[in-house]
Amino acid sequence: MKLISVIGSGTMGNGIAHSFAIAGYRVNLIDISQDSLEKGMNAISKNLDRQLVKGLITEELKFSALKNIQTYTDTRSGVSESDLVIEAATENLAIKLEIFKNLDTFCKPDAILASNTSSISIGKIASITQRADKIIGMHFMNPVPVMKLVEVIRGYSTSDEVTKTIMDLAVSLNKIPVEVNDYPGFVANRILMPMINEAIYSLHEGVAGVNEIDTVMKLGMAHPMGPLQLADFIGLDVCLAILNVLQQGFGNPKYAPCPLLVNMVTAGNLGIKSGQGFYDYSNGIKEPELSKKFKK
Repeated sequence: MKLISVIGSGTMGNGIAHSFAIAGYRVNLIDISQDSLEKGMNAISKNLDRQLVKGLITEELKFSALKNIQTYTDTRSGVSESDLVIEAATENLAIKLEIFKNLDTFCKPDAILASNTSSISIGKIASITQRADKIIGMHFMNPVPVMKLVEVIRGYSTSDEVTKTIMDLAVSLNKIPVEVNDYPGFVANRILMPMINEAIYSLHEGVAGVNEIDTVMKLGMAHPMGPLQLADFIGLDVCLAILNVLQQGFGNPKYAPCPLLVNMVTAGNLGIKSGQGFYDYSNGIKEPELSKKFKK
């Protein structure tokens, strides 16, 4: 594969573009606005600078990676010659279906179309295309340049050849791919989101405060980040969307999102990206004092 297109220049999209560019691939980064693309490229540049300071890359590699990325606001132009297109838009089924319907028309017949979805059915996405055998999931972890895991989600019709191609491609990025089958939440979020949801229920029911819950999981279970802080990092709206997919997909009430999570998302408290979630980030750092607000 020579040319990769990434749809969406947000946190996941620019991280994916970063990882491919630094591995020597040509990348077309696509978004609906020039402003979004500029923010995405700024994020890539800053993350490359962090790697440079840590001695992980050279100045030459930084500049070659940036040179490998071209930006587009027109999807058709950005994907027409691509060997692989990775969709990294918001976790919304209707939006993803519209994107893939267009990609199926815009892309060359042998192009592989992948989604970075963290929970939505690959089979459902494939069903609105004429290339179901070439539709696959590539669920990167955040932050993409740092995290090694890529969940490779094989849809019902995904071919052996496409699966092997994507597994090998992930290895070429210095990632560790894990093949999983297409069920709601796959593996990572099927296990992670109920844990986060249970932590929120523990807070909601007054079992303990934010700091206490996160400290128990960090010190007792050796988690690098507590579940409530992790929820803030992921985005509470994303957590809610994934739990809804799990609940609808399995029809099991154990996946029902905690009312506190629903209320916080409704109020616009989405975590780091909104400046406030289970912690307060409005001054640029995590303030644990906000945890007192949730104590009964």
